[in-house]
Amino acid sequence: MSRLRDLMGRVARLERRASGLVDLKGVDLSKRDLKGKDFSNTDLSWSKLTKAILKEAKFKGAKLEGANLTGADLTDAILTDADLTSADLTGAYLKGVILSQATLTGADLRGADLSYANLTSANLTSAILRLTNFTKANLTEANLSGADLSNATLKGANLTNAKYDDQTTFPSTITRTQIASMIKLP
Repeated sequence: MSRLRDLMGRVARLERRASGLVDLKGVDLSKRDLKGKDFSNTDLSWSKLTKAILKEAKFKGAKLEGANLTGADLTDAILTDADLTSADLTGAYLKGVILSQATLTGADLRGADLSYANLTSANLTSAILRLTNFTKANLTEANLSGADLSNATLKGANLTNAKYDDQTTFPSTITRTQIASMIKLP
């Protein structure tokens, strides 16, 4: 626990770079209880947050490119405008999470629970979403171009004006109503 306090003290002392992000690139916070912590405007690229407890944590504008969040619990976390490009969220718990306007290009969310999540205007281009639970999730205006949703659960999901293309793979359970509410890109 003292290592965590030292690390959090380091965060508090870090000077902001020209980009305005606190630099914590590559840090290992695996299996830590960080419930409710504020990582807004923090660069956690390539960090290891495997099985971390991040319930209700804030990551507004955070950079998590290539971060390993396998099995992490991000229930009710706020990741508005966060960059999760190529992040590994395999098996993560993201129930009720806010990912509006987040970038998840090429992210791996296989088996993740995104039920009741808000992914309004999120960029999920080429994301791996196999076996992901999107029950009652809001994917309004999300970009699903090239995404693999094989065997994903979309029961009650709002896909209004979500974008897709010929490379997008949908589960066999997607409804005609859901498809009709989406926008096909050329």
